[in-house]
Amino acid sequence: MYRKALIGVGLLWLATLVSALAVVYSTQLGRELTAELGKAQKTRDELRYEQERLLLEKGAWSAYGRVEKVAREKLGMHVPAPAEQVLVPSE
Repeated sequence: MYRKALIGVGLLWLATLVSALAVVYSTQLGRELTAELGKAQKTRDELRYEQERLLLEKGAWSAYGRVEKVAREKLGMHVPAPAEQVLVPSE
């Protein structure tokens, strides 16, 4: 009887030890995942900021006035006079 009780206590002690190690492991894993989540959120925020900046820059570069200025100054383009316009009949 004493031997069975000793084995039972030993098994309970072993189960407690395994459970404690599992708690330590899961806590550490949770901390690592939390840190990884923080890094991912920071990267997301930086990418959102960059996207907004690029959209504003795109709007500035594609503004009609700027396109017209580049066409006139760098490409030597102009609005055609009525005599230069050619109408193509549609079929």
